[in-house]
Parts: sequence; structure tokens; C-alpha cells
Amino acid sequence: MVSKESRTEVRVKKHKRLRNRFSGTAERPRLAVFRSNNHMYAQIIDDTVGRTLAAASTLEKDVKAELEKTNNVDAAAYLGKVIAKKALDKGITTVVFDRGGFIYQGKIKALADAAREAGLEF
Repeated sequence: MVSKESRTEVRVKKHKRLRNRFSGTAERPRLAVFRSNNHMYAQIIDDTVGRTLAAASTLEKDVKAELEKTNNVDAAAYLGKVIAKKALDKGITTVVFDRGGFIYQGKIKALADAAREAGLEF
């Protein structure tokens, strides 16, 4: 009988392969995105020192108050605006986008497009 890897295992393998190609630096940190079934999370990370410079998620009270649902494309787009605003407040203008092994469509694409429109470059 052929056993099939779970989607989560496949995504984690993809993410590890992607992370071999790039990492965040002080000049150009990494915008890492994770989505669960119920929420989305975005972090801006400097991998040289292993420090999170800015973070936002749909779990935060002020973000959650603006949203009707926390796991749809509209929530992802709003989260993209929030993380871009936090990054720009800290003086971060360019980032490397880390989609976390997720396919670049739907929620991930909405977050990236909203972050670009809000002023982040990647």
C-alpha cells in the first residue's frame, strides 16, 4: 500500500528548501508568513541575529476588531497593510518575502499585494 505524505509535511519540506535559498539580513529582513485554519501570522525577521523586528497576526485585538472573519482573503489583505505599517514605522522599507512553503495564491498573494501597496518593497 502506498502511503502519502500529509499536506503539512509537504509544506514543511518546501519551506526548508526555500529557506536554503534566502535569509533575512539587517538591511533586508525576511517577511515570513504562516497561515493556519483560523488565523494568519506575519513576522519580519533578521536571521543574522535571530530577532523578530516586527510581527502582526489576526489574533491581535485591534486587528481582530476590524475583521469579520480571521481566515479569509480580506483578513490577509488587512494583515498585509498592518505588517507594512509596522515595518515602515521601524524604518524597514525592503524585505525578502518568505511564503512559508504555501502556494503563492489566494491569502498569501493578498497579503503580499497589500504589503506592497502599503509601501514595502520586495
